[in-house]
Parts: sequence; structure tokens; C-alpha cells
Amino acid sequence: MFLPFIMICLSQDNPAEPALRIFVISSTAIMQKFIRNSFVILLGLALQCCTYSQASHNMKITSMDSTKKANNPVYSRNDTSKVNLSNDDWKNILPKDIYNVARLKGTERPWTSPLENSKEIGTYYCAVCGNALFKSDTKFESGCGWPSFYEPISKTSVIYEDDHTYGMERTEVMCGRCKSHLGHVFNDGPPPTGLRYCINGVVLDFEKAKDIEKKYTEEKKNHS
Repeated sequence: MFLPFIMICLSQDNPAEPALRIFVISSTAIMQKFIRNSFVILLGLALQCCTYSQASHNMKITSMDSTKKANNPVYSRNDTSKVNLSNDDWKNILPKDIYNVARLKGTERPWTSPLENSKEIGTYYCAVCGNALFKSDTKFESGCGWPSFYEPISKTSVIYEDDHTYGMERTEVMCGRCKSHLGHVFNDGPPPTGLRYCINGVVLDFEKAKDIEKKYTEEKKNHS
């Protein structure tokens, strides 16, 4: 069922004449075109939503990869052998933000790392090579703008070097496996060490304690 569309206009031969021309145009073609265009638009929106959902899902899966990095052949949380690569090699492996801090000894802007205020229980690893660096129970809020710890996992987790840049006397902290720049250590930390390892968050990878996650899951099942 459709209604006709009626067009009324004056005669173009002599507009002064009262003669009128009446055109009856079927609205079927108009309705068909409207429905067809609407279908195309709805289909496009549906495909866009589907693509976004799949992309988000893939992003979450990628972020869960904790022991290896596809584009980093030396990254390992099990291998403790030393890594010696040139900065040219690292530049081809590392993302730009990590490379600038880890290999060029840069500094990320304070209060920009999501790890600074994290209270998750787990282990912090070198984002360059996967070496275990700090435990979450040695992390504390220093207010300096970067993740801070009072003690590394072991004496070999990090190495130290005097830093005289910018006219200051500081102690640089580097990864004990790949010698990447992590940050600096200061003598104004809490007990029991009195040290503050001020570390750039961009050069840290974090993994939650698996035992804690397992315990939480079991407790959740028992209370459900």
C-alpha cells in the first residue's frame, strides 16, 4: 500500500494561463531507494561494531603475553644469560618510548606511568629483556612521580653506575641482564634499606602473582 505523490505546476508555455498540469508520480521508487540506502547504512554500522569488538579482544590477548615478546628475540623471564646488543640493534627491536629511556637514558614525564600508583601484588620485570627486578611488596608511595621501590629482588637484578650528568652526583640504576637504563637510587627511602629506587615506569613490565590470583579464584568459588 502506498500513496501517490502529486506534483502541480503552471504551464510553462504561458504562465499567465490558469491551465495546470498535474503529474502523479508513484512513490514506490522513492521508498525502495530509501529502504536500500537505510539497509546499507545499518550494515556498515554493524560491521564497524564487529571490527571494533574483534580489535579490542585481540588487544587484550596481546597484553596477556607475559613470558615472550614476538618482536623481541632476547626477551625472556627464564633466561638469565647476559644480553649484549648495540643500540642500533635495540632500536630495531624496542618501541620508541622504551628505547628512548632504556638505551638513550631518557626520563619519562612524572606522574604519567599507570604503575606509579598500582597496588597490585606481583613482580616487576625489565621491559627490554624480561629480567626480574622488583617485588610489589617493596614498592612504596614516594610522591616523586615515578614508581619507587626500596629493594631489588636480588643483588644481581640491577647494577649501578655513577651519573654526573646535569651537574649532579647521582647513582644510575641499570638492568643486571641487558644494562638498560632504569632510573636512579637515592638515600631517602623507607626502612629497612633506607633506599629509594626511582624507576621509569615505561621500562617495567608487571605480572600479577599467580598464587594470589589462584587463591582469589578459589575463594570466590567457595563464596558463590
